[in-house]
Amino acid sequence: VQLQASGGGLVQAGGSLRLSCVASGLPSDHYAVSWFRRAPGKERQFVAGVTWSAGKGYYRDSAEGRFTISRDGAKNTVLLQMDSLKPEDTAVYYCAVDRTASRLYFPIRTSEYDYWGQGTQVTVSS
Repeated sequence: VQLQASGGGLVQAGGSLRLSCVASGLPSDHYAVSWFRRAPGKERQFVAGVTWSAGKGYYRDSAEGRFTISRDGAKNTVLLQMDSLKPEDTAVYYCAVDRTASRLYFPIRTSEYDYWGQGTQVTVSS
C-alpha cells in the first residue's frame, strides 16, 4: 500500500486548504482511512476519518464543523476540506489506512493504523 498526501501549504487564519490522499494497493476490505497531524513538540493526533464502505465521517472535537472528510472509492482518494483554519491547526498532516476488515468502533489511535503516507505541511499564520 502506498499513500500520497498533498495539498498542504501556507494560509492565513480563517482561510481554507484541501488535503488529498491518493492510495494504491489498498486491501479490498479495509475499514477506514484517516488524517492525523503532528505539531512541533506534540504527539501525533487523530483529526478526521472516514469508513470506506459507508463513507461515514468522524472528527476530533476541534475539527467538527470546520473540516469535512470524504472519500472517492473509484479513485481511491480521501479528501480533507479544512475551512476556518486557525494557527493551532499548524502541523504536518498524515493520511493513514486501517486494514482491519471491520470494527465495532471508529479507530482514532495511531497504533490502529497499518499504512501511513509521507505527510504534508500545513501552516496557518495569525
